[in-house]
Amino acid sequence: MGCKEAFRAPPAPDRVTWDGRRPPCYCSPAMAFDFEQAPDRRGGDSVKWNRYAGRDVLPLWVADMDFPAPQAVLDALHRRVDHGVLGYGEPWPSLVEAVREHLHGEYRWEVEPGWIVWLPGLVTGLNVACRVAGGAAFTATPVYPPFLDAPERVLTAPLRRGESRWEWDLQAVEGALAPDARLFLLCHPHNPVGRAWEEAELLAIARLAERHGLVVCSDEIHAGLVLEPGRRHLPFACLDAAVAARTITLMAPSKTFNLPGLGCAFAVIPDAPLRTRFRRAMRGIVPHVNVLGLVACEAALRHGGEWHRALLDHLRGNRGRVLEALAGMRGVRTTPVEATYLAWLDARETGAPDPHRLFEEAGVGLSAGVDFGLDERYRGFVRLNFGCTRATLDAALARMGRALAG
Repeated sequence: MGCKEAFRAPPAPDRVTWDGRRPPCYCSPAMAFDFEQAPDRRGGDSVKWNRYAGRDVLPLWVADMDFPAPQAVLDALHRRVDHGVLGYGEPWPSLVEAVREHLHGEYRWEVEPGWIVWLPGLVTGLNVACRVAGGAAFTATPVYPPFLDAPERVLTAPLRRGESRWEWDLQAVEGALAPDARLFLLCHPHNPVGRAWEEAELLAIARLAERHGLVVCSDEIHAGLVLEPGRRHLPFACLDAAVAARTITLMAPSKTFNLPGLGCAFAVIPDAPLRTRFRRAMRGIVPHVNVLGLVACEAALRHGGEWHRALLDHLRGNRGRVLEALAGMRGVRTTPVEATYLAWLDARETGAPDPHRLFEEAGVGLSAGVDFGLDERYRGFVRLNFGCTRATLDAALARMGRALAG
């Protein structure tokens, strides 16, 4: 197995979608995308916007972008709904090949069809991985809150803030591991600190996992959101065959293509015994993936490339706006966001006992830093989602600046 240059996909004429038809082509180089015109989500079903219903608060909290999905995805969903029957579904050959081609094309990762296990969400995969491994699970904080909730017993050590970015403190990790540790929960790229971990860092984690006999569950849902030009996401399982044999990789199109409401994800598990244990742990508790999520996944991976590239350009611009605005804010600092559309802000020097509340009262709804750890050390932090229009972002940053200047 591994990340190889050679890959043999089925010839294009043989590709058919869920209904046995050939998909349309979305390959025009002249296509344009407008990320400044977002639908009004207030008063509807949006978890993101409904948190502040009836209040003048701009929501920049949950990892949900405000942009419509790629047109190819919307068209595919319309065709599927027009079919009329929404019964139980299962992945079809062209969907599986779309995943394989995507993983090879983006990461040079050659994946066998049987390695893919479909899931109704990435958080489901985290919980199943904890059931599979048994014992205690380790993760580094701050981290996406389900990493802390999924294990029956969780061990933690803090990431270390270096001169210009967050880093691993491997000595602290070693010290936190208990004899019953069985699982390493890795967030890669990292939510919330925005790191795209480099090969040397991943190798150090791999060697640590090998020494301690740990399965590694690598959450790579933000793999398609590396913002540094010229950098390519490196799946943890691609380090070498031995690493792959102890790795459960979790992926989904939901963050990259803004499809979180469709509930479609997958695990890639090269090791057959580990994969069998994972499937066994799913029995009776994990439902089928809904057919609309599966349809959207194939459409996004096959035809969302140009939309994706345009999105990354927009997010890079928004990242720059965040960094520029924060440079003028008293007491707030951050590190460059290498991946994701999430900025982790250190507001401890503002003197505010609760920066989350301070900014919320100023009309900006951010994620509270305390939710990303198991103690009070992160109460002085907030997470900002810049996956929105520039108008929304500029308004929010202006409100934050006024709150600190007042």
